[in-house]
Order: sequence, then C-alpha cells, then structure tokens
Amino acid sequence: MMQCHDCELFVRGPTGQATFKCDPFTNIKEPECLAKWQLLKTGELTHKMDRLVKAYEATLDIYRRMQPLQEKMFKHMEREIDEVDEADSWKHGTNEEDEDLEEGDDYR
Repeated sequence: MMQCHDCELFVRGPTGQATFKCDPFTNIKEPECLAKWQLLKTGELTHKMDRLVKAYEATLDIYRRMQPLQEKMFKHMEREIDEVDEADSWKHGTNEEDEDLEEGDDYR
C-alpha cells in the first residue's frame, strides 16, 4: 500500500499543512485511498460539529447571563407602561367619577 506522503497527489505546504489533491470520484490511486479519504472527511465533519456545539454552548451561556438583566428590564418596562396607563386614564374616562355617571346617578 502506497503511503500518502509518497503519492504525487499529496502536497505539504510551507507551514507543514498536508493538502490532498486526490478526488474520490476521479483520481484515487489505490482502494485504500478511498478509506483514508472517508476517514479524513469524517474527521473534518466531527471537527466542524464540535465547533458548532461549542458555539451553541457559548450562545446559551450568554443567554443565561443575560436572563436576570432581561427580567429586570421587563419588570421596569411593565411598571413604566402601567404608570403611563394610569396617567392617561382620565382621557379614556375610566376613573371612578365617570363610572358613577354611567350607572345613571342623577345630580339634581
């Protein structure tokens, strides 16, 4: 079995990084090359999945850290909205005096 470093489709870059110019659909030299190719792709996929999981966990960590702040912000916003509603209640006639008039009380 030919080793990858002896194949003309293998190139080692100046930083030592291995580059494969072989394509499993066109120019595989030996049957073992296909098995190696599958191992390489599985390893790359595993590495990408690990990165995705780490990114997802980092996002969850940020959300967990933001949750108390969000709760405080929502409570503050609810208080502000309630205060605005109370201040504008005279415009809508929802105060107690208006309710008494609507019930048919007569001031004569």
